[in-house]
Amino acid sequence: MLLRRLGALGGGAARCGLSLRRVAPLRPALSFTQSRGRAAAPPGDEAQPAGNHRHTVLLPRTSFPMKLAGQELLERELQIQRECAFDQLYAWQRERKAKKEFCLHDGPPYANGDAHVGHALNKILKDVHNRFEMLRGRKVHYVPGWDCHGLPIELKALGELQTKELTPLQIRQKAREFAEGAIARQRAAFQRWGVMADWQNCYYTFNGQYEAAQLRVFEDMHSKGLIYQDYKPVFWSPSTRTALAEAELEYNTEHVSKAVYATFPLTTLPSKLASSLGALGKVSVLVWTTQPWTIPANQAVCFMPKAQYSLVKRTDNEQLLLVATERIASLTSALGTDMQSLATFIGSDLEGGVCQHPTISGKEVPLLPANHVTMAKGTGLVHTAPAHGMEDYSVATHFNLPVECIVDEEGRFTELAGAELQGQCVLKEGTATVISMLRAAAALVKEEECVHSYPYDWRSKKPVVIRASKQWFINTANLKDKAKEVLQKVRVMPESARASLLAMLDRRTYWCISRQRSWGVPIPVFYHKETRQPLINKHTVAHIAKVFAEKGSDSWWEEPLETLLPPDVLKKSKAGAVTDYERGEDVLDIWFDSGTSWAAVLQEADPRADVYVEGKDQLGGWFQSSLLTSVAVRNKAPYKALVVHGFAVSEKREKMSKSLGNVVDPDIVIHGGPDLAASPAYGADVLRWWVAESNVFSEVQIGPKALNSARESVNKLRNTLRFLLGNLQGFDPRTQTVDSKDMYYIDQYLLHLLREYSIKVIVHHNHFVLAWGPVSCSDLFFSLIVRLYCDAENSVGRRSCQTALEEILDGVTRSIAPILPHLAEEVYQHAPGHDDGETLFRSGWIKSSSVWRKPGLEEAVEGACAIRDSFLSSIPGRNAVEYDLTIAVEPGLLFELMESLQEEPTSTSSQLTELMMASRTTLTSALPRDLPSDTITNNGSFLINLEGGVIREDSAYTIAAVPISLSRCPRCRRYTSDTPECLCPRCQTVHGQPQ
Repeated sequence: MLLRRLGALGGGAARCGLSLRRVAPLRPALSFTQSRGRAAAPPGDEAQPAGNHRHTVLLPRTSFPMKLAGQELLERELQIQRECAFDQLYAWQRERKAKKEFCLHDGPPYANGDAHVGHALNKILKDVHNRFEMLRGRKVHYVPGWDCHGLPIELKALGELQTKELTPLQIRQKAREFAEGAIARQRAAFQRWGVMADWQNCYYTFNGQYEAAQLRVFEDMHSKGLIYQDYKPVFWSPSTRTALAEAELEYNTEHVSKAVYATFPLTTLPSKLASSLGALGKVSVLVWTTQPWTIPANQAVCFMPKAQYSLVKRTDNEQLLLVATERIASLTSALGTDMQSLATFIGSDLEGGVCQHPTISGKEVPLLPANHVTMAKGTGLVHTAPAHGMEDYSVATHFNLPVECIVDEEGRFTELAGAELQGQCVLKEGTATVISMLRAAAALVKEEECVHSYPYDWRSKKPVVIRASKQWFINTANLKDKAKEVLQKVRVMPESARASLLAMLDRRTYWCISRQRSWGVPIPVFYHKETRQPLINKHTVAHIAKVFAEKGSDSWWEEPLETLLPPDVLKKSKAGAVTDYERGEDVLDIWFDSGTSWAAVLQEADPRADVYVEGKDQLGGWFQSSLLTSVAVRNKAPYKALVVHGFAVSEKREKMSKSLGNVVDPDIVIHGGPDLAASPAYGADVLRWWVAESNVFSEVQIGPKALNSARESVNKLRNTLRFLLGNLQGFDPRTQTVDSKDMYYIDQYLLHLLREYSIKVIVHHNHFVLAWGPVSCSDLFFSLIVRLYCDAENSVGRRSCQTALEEILDGVTRSIAPILPHLAEEVYQHAPGHDDGETLFRSGWIKSSSVWRKPGLEEAVEGACAIRDSFLSSIPGRNAVEYDLTIAVEPGLLFELMESLQEEPTSTSSQLTELMMASRTTLTSALPRDLPSDTITNNGSFLINLEGGVIREDSAYTIAAVPISLSRCPRCRRYTSDTPECLCPRCQTVHGQPQ
């Protein structure tokens, strides 16, 4: 950022100016160390002889503290929040007149615990952008919310309690109380971080009005046939006894399954192969599965129609097996025996074959073609259990196979699996029993352990199964094409996240939205007591939505059925008596809860947010559920842009875990831990800086190293701002500002840099890149110090410099304000030109002017800086002020530009001399021939580029530096005095002392 170090403006041979690099931003510090040559020490920095002039030098003075730490820092941040009315800022900006609106829709965090660093990363990133948009003059719409329903909250609220002993209303009451407590703690944390919002008017998914809006979306989708009830396989969590959506799964890549190779004897040969295979003997189909417990539910064996298959004979026991030709080599290795190929044929030739079920006597299953069969693993022939696999179910639907679920809600075999298996846990002893049954039937070829990726319940951290059950679904297949179409108009940052979003969308064939829990929004369906037919239509759902809006969803259990199904609704529905029906017991998936937030929270005029900002886990979660529901109802996305950030991880790039001891608590980051030496109080601004200086599009590391680095950066910035404040002591920009056209060229150039910087800051904010590079100009500031400290207090030269410094202070302060609101407001309180009670955030963005960009100004100052660099590089380690410098430039553009900085041939006080940091400068078109023997010379060139490249000139220059013959002025420390211990002409004029 601007004045990051206030470091060398034209370091090296590079042209000076705004430098945008992906580096840690805003690392400002005042550094007056020169890499090539040295400048004079500022007046007053050395021990003074008797009769010194220190009291006449205008040194920096400010009451702004150099450093705040510990309790003093924490109290100051809270004081700033109170004095600047942080809690009223959101309401103020909503009430002001603004031409444009900016809407950042808040993805609701779970109300299931305390605030963590993931929350800090997300909420601070959002707040930085909201504050930026507000400062830019837009009216920000940001309503914080919480996801209040669902299994995570229910499990924590109930703890060790037995849910069978509690009624649904008792469970809901405990869950609500737990959620409300978590919300209160999280809200307090977000406020302490300085997040701008109306914290008294947030949205909660357990609020009746929100639930009513959700049901209206449900009704719209149901009326379009997009929501339906069906019996099909879903991910099922035995540990929590509920169906799960894909977004509620996490995959354990180290899961170990008992895999088996098993045979299905062919009882009827495929008609096309009967003649060729019939005489060879008994043939079996070989399958491989990592889920042997599903074999009792087998209804078919599938093959790939276009693949090649072979009949092979094992050389160790002469068993005849049917396998994919492509898999023979792998099977030879896996089974530890050679295989002789007896015949080869195309997969479609297998059609019509029938196999004997290996564990169920008398049951036969067909060989069927299927496109989901792959050759990556196994045998190329897939055991198919329609009730326990998604692709298996598709095959069953196509070929009208039975879909019989043999697993109950606890993950145990039902009586349909047979007496030998009934009651056994399918993932434990049930698997072992099935393998024993295969062995007894001589169908087990090999048993092995397989380490592979397997789905787990994201909350219980235990494996799930796939089981068919009657659930409510959204037909995502009918929405995906439109969803992909509208996504083309959505800006995604980073763009690489778009592919992941589309891939996850593609994988979702349907969305199960029913859950077998109590804490959630009930699915508004009634069932006929005898026929079990559902009663659900626009009349029933609209009425339930109205009841929920008034009384909340507890009314589903509290109110009599007659209230939920009044006579007029029954009549419109052409239904029977109310006594014929009973309420459904399922609740809606929490992803449907939060995925309909656009309908409940966004403004009715155009319920579409400018941006959603969430972690990458929401690509398959809230981003997707919001997209699908919005497309279903309105044929458009609920957002114009998506920002996808990474996760907060430890400094070893490990996922945070209590067992690893690497969890970082943001409350301890701000307030410090029990051992303040190990866990100091960093304050909220350091936590915010950590977010800003990170590359949020990747994993974001946090730990002592990152936090100490952030604190150091904030302290350096604080000292830079303090330097600026000190040099503005006694300056009132309302009455003492110098018009830009009358300012020194160097000072005008600083304003030019400020304007360029402000433009780049806006560009970076719009791309959610908060780590932008610096504009460095400490050498330039160092050259201004003599004028700033030693000129007359009200001189044009000094006021010109202060005018530039005040604009820079104001611009830098406003640019960092979205990131460091506490520091920015503290600086604003000390900055000149403000009335008591004014706050930065109510006064707008950087006030740069287009007149600050003048043709030739940049080239003049940067050309002089290039010449100065040549000078400094020729006197390494020596003091530039000890030299008399001659600059020879051939007549041309560069000479004319240098003349604008020094009108007279030789000067000790020109702007050119100021930039060179020498004591005297002579500008000429050619070096004199009689240079002293101790002259140091150097040469170079500078490319002038004006009018967008229309005017280009590469100008050569030569410099000659000789030790200065003048004496050192005791006041300004420059060698500009005619006699020792006497003031130079400049200081005589200011001091009013004759020579």
